[in-house]
Amino acid sequence: MNHNTSRPLDRIDKKILKQLQLEGRISNVKLAQLVSLSPTPCLERVKRLEKDKYIKGYVALLDPKKLNAALVSFIEISLSCSTTTALINFRDAILKMPEVQECHMVAGGFDYLIKVRTRDMEHYRRFLGEKLSSIPDISSTHTYVVMEEVKSSSEISITED
Repeated sequence: MNHNTSRPLDRIDKKILKQLQLEGRISNVKLAQLVSLSPTPCLERVKRLEKDKYIKGYVALLDPKKLNAALVSFIEISLSCSTTTALINFRDAILKMPEVQECHMVAGGFDYLIKVRTRDMEHYRRFLGEKLSSIPDISSTHTYVVMEEVKSSSEISITED
């Protein structure tokens, strides 16, 4: 979805976004070289992409093993009711749980899918028994523990067309 009402993304804007996804700390001079611009217009484009919210921010990708958060689980959550109050209560509770990396309301056989990172299975059991189970209106959960992370990416595919 294009949120930029002033002008659509062109080929160079897309190249800039692709490069910044690969290396958010790239120097403007290097970025300009890679997208075939001089540094000043390149920096102006990056600033415009930030202002227009194509770039929401910059982050460091951390090693979860070194930070004792290596166990990944996906949990399907069904609520007993879908009143506005129940949805708000669930959302507010999930937002306070640092173990939850992602939470998505989904269409289908359950209401939410969350991605959780914990230190180990004991930590996961405590999370499930003490934190998740304290949320009212949860009728059931189904957990899928990740045995091998085949692909994990924060990149968004950007097409040149």
